[in-house]
Amino acid sequence: MGVKTRLSELARLGAGAAAGLAWSLLAGFSRRIVDPLHQGRAMAIAMAGTPLALSLGVPLGTWLGHYLGWRLTFGIMSVLSLLLMIWIRISVPDSAGQQKHQKIPFRKVLATPGVRPVLAVVLTWMLAHNILYTYIAPFSSLSGMGAHVDGILLIFGLSALAGLIFTGKIIDSQLRKMVLASLAIFSIVSLFLGLFSYTPAILIVGSAVWGVTFGGAATLLNTALADAAEDGADVAISMTVVSWNAAIALGGITGGIILQGPGVNGLPWVILILALVSFLIVKINSEYAFPHPIRDEAE
Repeated sequence: MGVKTRLSELARLGAGAAAGLAWSLLAGFSRRIVDPLHQGRAMAIAMAGTPLALSLGVPLGTWLGHYLGWRLTFGIMSVLSLLLMIWIRISVPDSAGQQKHQKIPFRKVLATPGVRPVLAVVLTWMLAHNILYTYIAPFSSLSGMGAHVDGILLIFGLSALAGLIFTGKIIDSQLRKMVLASLAIFSIVSLFLGLFSYTPAILIVGSAVWGVTFGGAATLLNTALADAAEDGADVAISMTVVSWNAAIALGGITGGIILQGPGVNGLPWVILILALVSFLIVKINSEYAFPHPIRDEAE
C-alpha cells in the first residue's frame, strides 16, 4: 500500500469522523437555540443541507471534477469549509452545553422509554431507503432508464428538499402523523416499483414521491428521538448517527445479496417489507417514542 493510498484513507477516515461528530451535535444545538415550540422547525432548517447535497451537491461535484480536476475541486471545498467555519464563529449564537455533573450515561439514555423504538425505525427505514438508493442504477435499467440515473437522482433530491420544507411547517404539531404517512407512502411506492418495474413513468413518479417521503426523515426521527430522550438528547442523537450509518453499510450488503439471489426484481419487495416493519413499530409505539401531538396543545 503506497503513501498516497494511506493518506487518502486517513483523509476519508477523518472526514467521516468529522461528519459524524457534526451530525450528532447539529440537531441538538439547533434545538437549544430556539423556543421549545419551534424546535422541530429549527431542526428542519438545520438539516436542509442533506437534500440540497443530494440534489445539487453530488452532480455539481461531479461536474466540477470533470472540468476542473479533483484536486482543484477539493481545494474549493476546503476553502468553502473554512469560510463556513468563520461564518459560524461570527454569526451563530453560543449555547451552553451540559455540565459534567449533568452528563447522562450512554446506557441510561439507551434504556430511556421510547429511545430504542425510534432507533429501530431509523435502522429499518434507512436500510430500506439505502437498498434502493445504492442500487438505483441496476433497478433503473429494468425500465430502460439506466442511462438517466443522474436525472432520476436529481428528481429525488429536489423532491426531498420539497419534503423537508413541508416537514418544517408542521412537524411541531404533527410529527407522529407525518412519520406514519411517510412510511405508508414509501410502502406504496415500493409496491408499485415491484409491480411495474419495467415502466419508466412509474420509476420517475415513484422517485419523486420517494424523495418527498425521505426529505423530512432525518428531521422527524431526530426530533422524535430528542423528545423521547429529553436531557439525554445529544447522546441519543449520536446513536442515530451510528444507526443511520449502519443502515447505509447494511443497505449495500443487503442489496448485493439480493442481486446475487432473486435479482434486481427482488429489491422493491425487500424494501416494502422493511418499510412495513418500520410503520408497525411507529404504530404500536404511541406513548414515548412517537406520541400523539402535544406541541399544538401548548400553543
